[in-house]
Amino acid sequence: MPDLLSSRPGTIRGGTFFFSWVVSRRQPCLARSLSFPYFDRVKRQVLKGLSFEELRSFAESLGEKRFRGDQLYGWLYAKGAQSFDEMTDISKEFRALLSQAAEVGNLQAVATSRSFYDATTKYLFRLGDGLAVESVLIPPDDKSPDARRRLTLCVSTQVGCPLDCKFCATGTMGFTRNLTAGEIVDQVLQAQRLTQRRITNLVYMGMGEPMLNYDSVMKSIEILTDDRTLNIGARHITVSTAGCADKIRRMADENRKVKLALSLHSLNNEKRLQLMPITRKFPVNELLDALLYYHRKARRRPTFEYILFDGFNDTDDDIKRLIGVSRRLPCKVNLIPFHSIDFTHPAGIASVLRPTPGPRIEAFADALRKANITVMIRSSSGQDIRAACGQLALSSPG
Repeated sequence: MPDLLSSRPGTIRGGTFFFSWVVSRRQPCLARSLSFPYFDRVKRQVLKGLSFEELRSFAESLGEKRFRGDQLYGWLYAKGAQSFDEMTDISKEFRALLSQAAEVGNLQAVATSRSFYDATTKYLFRLGDGLAVESVLIPPDDKSPDARRRLTLCVSTQVGCPLDCKFCATGTMGFTRNLTAGEIVDQVLQAQRLTQRRITNLVYMGMGEPMLNYDSVMKSIEILTDDRTLNIGARHITVSTAGCADKIRRMADENRKVKLALSLHSLNNEKRLQLMPITRKFPVNELLDALLYYHRKARRRPTFEYILFDGFNDTDDDIKRLIGVSRRLPCKVNLIPFHSIDFTHPAGIASVLRPTPGPRIEAFADALRKANITVMIRSSSGQDIRAACGQLALSSPG
């Protein structure tokens, strides 16, 4: 039908496939009249992960008005629809067309583990290609003044991780691929469906290095912070990095409103290199320069995530280094107990790392506080289900 359907192929926009054609004036609803088997010959468009404008364009490509994209946006991200049949204010005819041309793009929750000691919950999500990632729902400390209002989800950004940090179980998996923006967003949507309380905070600290999947991470944040979706406040979202200095500068240049955390663990370049091979590409001094640039441009304090290893990075010299940096760079410090990854059968330095005893952690924190540094000691919630910091590796608890 050359007079009705243009011979232009589908167009690729930012890696997303949009099936489009030109409809003649004589038959404006041709999109609905095409036989559905035609769509079987093209890959269906996954809708989760598309932005507001992308969904509008997709609706237009199907011969519909742009406001149909507005409806899809609301159903996907605000109402959490799992199927087109749930989208009750969309005509049956359009829903039938959607079922042939697109798919919602749901993750499947295949396992849930709940800590015996607290309410920490780990979800295992299966992706569309059969791979899997884990997300962790983290309750606040009962003593926290906002305990009843706050609920945090730790989300993953990659299947595995390429950085091979020696204290992290995810690094032992190797790297398979980046997650799409939709797969990141849907961790939040699916977890929200599975819990009775509203998720208020997000930490991009799960499996993978978020900065190595920068575009998808930032797109997911744009969707989740939109007041037409879950409307999670940007200041309630933290993106963590093992040390991608170039992306830290990019965050500053783009004026991203989310919080930034650096997985630091040592200010001694040689020690840090033993723990984190990425230090070879981005040495400590280069990281600090990037953080200073970030602070001056974004006017926000970064957070140092600092896992304490007995006799390795918990010495008086390490305290002096942190105090010295804090005088040049306003920062916060989260002290984190080391959680065993023996279940991964580590070798080399990973096999000899041990947690700093509790009293030494307290003394380390007190020394920093005396220097007027904001310090928090993170809990080990979820350790019994291998959901604590550094333990995500698609392993079953116990």
